[in-house]
This record gives sequence, C-alpha cells and structure tokens, in this order.
Amino acid sequence: MSRYAKLTTGLIGAWFVFSLGASALHLYTNGPNQPPLPMGLAAVTPIVIFLAWFFSSAEFRQFALSLSPRTLTILQSWRIEGFTLIALAAYGILPGLFALPAGWGDMAIGVTAPFVALALAAPGHRKSFIFWQILGITDLVTAVSLGVLASVLNPHGIGAGAMTVLPMSLIPTFEVPLFLILHIICIAQAVRWPDFAASLSSSQSWNAAAPNERASS
Repeated sequence: MSRYAKLTTGLIGAWFVFSLGASALHLYTNGPNQPPLPMGLAAVTPIVIFLAWFFSSAEFRQFALSLSPRTLTILQSWRIEGFTLIALAAYGILPGLFALPAGWGDMAIGVTAPFVALALAAPGHRKSFIFWQILGITDLVTAVSLGVLASVLNPHGIGAGAMTVLPMSLIPTFEVPLFLILHIICIAQAVRWPDFAASLSSSQSWNAAAPNERASS
C-alpha cells in the first residue's frame, strides 16, 4: 500500500506541475467563440485515467478504498474558494451565468464538508453521505457545463476567458478533476459499507432471542 501512496502522491504532484506549466505557457487559451478543447481535455483526461486504473487494477482499487473517507471529504473544504468566482463576476470579469451558480455551489460544499466528514462518514449515515457526495459531483459538472455554455448562450457578453489563465486555470484543470475523483472514491467506499439498519435489526433480533435460548438451555 505504501508503494501506491508514494506513486499516487508523485503523480498528483506531477499533474499539478504540468497544469501550472501549461497555464504559464498559455496552452489553455482559445480564440473567442471557440470551444475550450485544450482545457476540456485537461479536465477529463485525469478522470478517465483514474477510472481505467481503478477498474483494471485490484491492488490500486484496494489502496483507494482503504483511504480515510473523512480525510477525503474534509479536503473538499478547499472549495470555499468559490467566493473568488462570485467576486470576479461582481467585477465583470466572469459571466454571472457561470460564476454565480459555480461559486455558491462550491462554497456550499466547502462549508459543509467538515460536518459531513465528522458526522456522516459512517455506515449509520451511508445514504446521507452518498447523497452529499453526489451533490458535490453535480456542482462540479454543472459549473463546467455552464462555463462552456456561457459563451455560447451569450456570445457577445462576458466570456469565461479568465478561467484559462493563472491562477484561475488551476481550478478547471487540476482542482475540479481532483475533487471529482475524491467524490468517486468516497461513493465507492460507502457503497461497500454494511447496511447499518439491517445489521441493527439483526442484532436486535438476536438479543431478543437470546433470553429464550438461555432459558431453554
């Protein structure tokens, strides 16, 4: 497991450096009214690689599922930085159609992440935990979709070009796919948790039957 921990840490570090370097070289910028294909590839490729690795390697899957769901969830607290999107929209740098839903959604996930990590990351709250993780994924997918659609729906309005340059470019090319991967791992972990209600019912049935068994013996 330690081998995968070192390897994963190194890959995430290399991923961050690549995203930073590509942003510095303006590889994610695109012309007006053009789809952000370079940024889209940068966002989707890590997720595809993770899923392929997760489903093809039993050892890596075991490592990923052994990570602490509380730690993975509390890392989502970084999404409180969504307030920067709202601020940029207020100054007319980003379109409100994209920045406001994305910003408020990220802030909601970031603020609630510590509570979910400490109170819901347990079999007894499995459904609530999975529901929150799905909300987090929905926020990310919605933000990316609105970022692409903003320029299409209003081609003469404010574009999302600010998201293609540093430091904002790190959000769609590094943070968004990383946070989405963390959500996927947490859901995969929670799905494997025992059904708390069923185990509790079974335990209560056994406790109720135990006195009769002792009496008969």
